[in-house]
Amino acid sequence: MPKQKTHKGTKKRFRLTAKGKVKHRQAGTSHLAVRRSKKRRRNLRGTKVLDDTVTQSIRIALNGYSS
Repeated sequence: MPKQKTHKGTKKRFRLTAKGKVKHRQAGTSHLAVRRSKKRRRNLRGTKVLDDTVTQSIRIALNGYSS
């Protein structure tokens, strides 16, 4: 049986924490930020934790590699 490959696109976008939660960078931060309010830009900074409903599928796609 062949091995499960890591999904490279998922690997670039998500990281697993020590407890198994999934961290990601929020959308809408790379460009065209002038039209967003200062409050919205400030709240988009940093990383957020994904909801548990999609955590399992991300973990399968990462196949044990989080960085």
